[in-house]
Amino acid sequence: MSTLEIRDLQVSIDTEQGNKPILKGVDLTINKGEIHAVMGPNGSGKSTLAYTIAGHPRYKVDGGSIRLDGQEVLDMTVDERAKAGLFLAMQYPVEIPGVTVANFLRTAKTALDGEAPALRTWIKDLRSHMSDLKMDASFAERNVNEGFSGGEKKRHEIMQLELLKPKFAILDETDSGLDVDALKIVSEGVNRAHQATDLGILMITHYTRILRYIKPDFVHVFVDGHVAEQGGPELADQLENEGYDRYVTASAAAAAAAGN
Repeated sequence: MSTLEIRDLQVSIDTEQGNKPILKGVDLTINKGEIHAVMGPNGSGKSTLAYTIAGHPRYKVDGGSIRLDGQEVLDMTVDERAKAGLFLAMQYPVEIPGVTVANFLRTAKTALDGEAPALRTWIKDLRSHMSDLKMDASFAERNVNEGFSGGEKKRHEIMQLELLKPKFAILDETDSGLDVDALKIVSEGVNRAHQATDLGILMITHYTRILRYIKPDFVHVFVDGHVAEQGGPELADQLENEGYDRYVTASAAAAAAAGN
């Protein structure tokens, strides 16, 4: 069974004011087929975790490890991480002028599999997934994310997820900027991918509304660069009612005590 294991992960970034620690010892294990929701206030380090797993060069790993099926992910290049089975759905997908959606997706699939998919089968699969995600057929000939609405960008991310079939998907605030209808469509796509391949999912979000459609097995509260509490789906309901204040207050108190 595939496992993504994060141990004592410490990450910082360089700023004009000097080095700034962001992640301060994160421990998290995701097994194949599990859905984990990471929730927390702004600035708690949730997106830093996502981009560190993916290999963004801005983030400096100061300690700890990320292992995928026993292999050290931190030793891998970004493309090696993708080939090993990691996928990041970005909060702010970037535009790629001059590259059509169809060419982008087929090139990505070829790079992952080591050979190009059969054209007839590929076109059928592409059209099927576009239809499931309520995307017009003309979408395939548009340049990647160029002029896309927020909902179109997020649906394109989920189409990649369904077509590329990773072992583990990190969804960085996939629900942000989506209206109710788009949220349902995107969530259905995530659930299809999960059911089809039994992939593990790390879902980062501020709010519980996406959890109504994508049911987590585990919920982790992220505050000040570490996991402050974890539990089952009921923890998300508690956060909906109570917010993050008590975790933020406790974390600040602990930091103050450590500084004395």
